[in-house]
Amino acid sequence: MCAGFMRVAVIGDCPVFRHGVSQLIGTAPDLRLVADASSLQGADGTLRGADVVLMDLQQPLAKFTATVAELRERGHAVIVTASSVRIDALQAIRAGASGFLSRQAEAEELLTAIRVVASGRHYLSASVDSLLEQPRNLTDREQDVLRLVADGATDDEIACRLSISKYTVRSHLDRIGEKTGSRRRSDLTRMAIEHGLTGRE
Repeated sequence: MCAGFMRVAVIGDCPVFRHGVSQLIGTAPDLRLVADASSLQGADGTLRGADVVLMDLQQPLAKFTATVAELRERGHAVIVTASSVRIDALQAIRAGASGFLSRQAEAEELLTAIRVVASGRHYLSASVDSLLEQPRNLTDREQDVLRLVADGATDDEIACRLSISKYTVRSHLDRIGEKTGSRRRSDLTRMAIEHGLTGRE
């Protein structure tokens, strides 16, 4: 972020959507619109410095995931908006998106999502959370730990917030790893997002 502003780019193939979101971003004193384009190619040259790219494109699956992946490789956090909530959310997350909103999201939720994702965290629309199943075989406490991992908390921070020792945190992480087959924080974060285990501001 630069000079206190969160820089936002909007890429969407619907002119009405782009206009509405651009107008909304213009009302937020902490956000600055740096690009407004109908395609990734059309935005080339204007995306530099964008902290968050809000993407709403009707594309075949392969092209859709490739576009998300390319934006991530360029260093942008990506929020996807779409109408097919369950399928598109999982596809977007697996491609590297940090946020997902349904097209029915209210203006305030969209602004909140931009701020959360710009801060380095993840955001899923409440309508998405309600459709995603909880990970099987994880206890409530293990889900609490997984949620905090997804929010970027360290072992010490998790211990403090759950009022347990960091050794207990590591024990929970070991059991989560045994149940899920992965101990990498990036994999656990993605798993938490896919199952709606993310914090909210």
